[in-house]
Amino acid sequence: MKNICLYFQVHQPFRFKKYSFFDMGKEHYYYDDFLNESVMRKVAEKCYLPANNLLLKLIEQNKGEFKVTFSISGTALDQFELYAPEVLESFQKLAETGCVEFLAETYSHSLVSLHNKDLFKEEVKKHTKALKNLLGIKKPKVFRNTELIYSDMLGKDIFEMGFKGVLAEGAKHILGWKSPNYIYCNPLEPKLKLLLRNYNYSDDIAFRFSDTSWTEYPLTAKKFASWIASDENEESQIVNLFMDYETFGEHHNAATGIFDFLEHLPTAVLEEELKFITPSEAVSSLDTVSPMSMPYPTSWADEERDVSAWLGNEMQKEAFDKLYQLAPLIKKIDNKKLKRDWEYLQTSDAFYYMSTKWFTDGDVHTYFNPYPSAYDAFLNYMNILSDFSQEVHKLISPSNKKDDIIAELKEELKHKEKQLKEYQEIIKSL
Repeated sequence: MKNICLYFQVHQPFRFKKYSFFDMGKEHYYYDDFLNESVMRKVAEKCYLPANNLLLKLIEQNKGEFKVTFSISGTALDQFELYAPEVLESFQKLAETGCVEFLAETYSHSLVSLHNKDLFKEEVKKHTKALKNLLGIKKPKVFRNTELIYSDMLGKDIFEMGFKGVLAEGAKHILGWKSPNYIYCNPLEPKLKLLLRNYNYSDDIAFRFSDTSWTEYPLTAKKFASWIASDENEESQIVNLFMDYETFGEHHNAATGIFDFLEHLPTAVLEEELKFITPSEAVSSLDTVSPMSMPYPTSWADEERDVSAWLGNEMQKEAFDKLYQLAPLIKKIDNKKLKRDWEYLQTSDAFYYMSTKWFTDGDVHTYFNPYPSAYDAFLNYMNILSDFSQEVHKLISPSNKKDDIIAELKEELKHKEKQLKEYQEIIKSL
């Protein structure tokens, strides 16, 4: 019997307010509270609440045969507590059913796994603690890294943290002739099992569902289930459908029929004698067919399925390097506000906004970008990061005099003027 693993990513970043050079040293609160609350309330009403209510109904109707999986970033959990406590309550109800699995990830939905192993472990530990405190979830057995970022070495780190399985992208350049519909293992740690996203089926729902020019439009649950059931490779073990939860009601609004599709999916799948399964069930019950080597980091973003969406240009790399240069100092401070700022500054979205990728990928980047340009995103972020850095340094070296701070600000201004010219030239050349 073929298995279907239905997984949803839930994430909301803390969005920063417009922050100029002249705010530095004066204003140390970086967040656009109005925007954060309004986005959360909108997505809660359009997606989280109706989708969670529907899932709860479907689980009750199908008496344990319908199962789904989530990973929820720490920044999303924080915003649920701040702006939408009823959403958190609805996830708690889902957790109580026993038919919903919650995966571990980095707390701040960060790229830290690409930088520092110890910091990576700290982020994951904080996330698993939040899952226990807010949802009553014991330590998950399966891990999902930010944006499905994964490599052989990252897999080794993940295994050392005690995880039995990990989600990854079934990228064409990695799979070659192989199918994503099997369980593979990490070549460095064969006991770590890999669940690879079937991007064709996943994107049929996540991206193509409401595209009226698509040859398969409209997509019904019965049609979709029949595709999987009649797949030419009848011996495949599992079809992994991984997507953003905001697919339902936000990316595709209710008028497109996306909720009707979800409502009829369990019945359609079960009628085709397919079975819903969670990642931990897959890891414990399905055998691996072979190792799958990913020597370089892959992700589920863009055509390249690499990390260029976040670290593909010089602006992104500089911001990333400047951020993590502060890591040794953060360990020395004991300041709740700055620790919180450190978490939110790491969120991958900040680097995504700085992307200069165009064409098809560029359309996606523009859709999710609140800034008019990549350079605006970079400048705003670097202004905030500079002020944050100064606050951290003041705690480390409280004896700094006012004149010394002013001198540092002047040097920073000269540096930014130079950066402005350099990055204007970079953007003109793209």
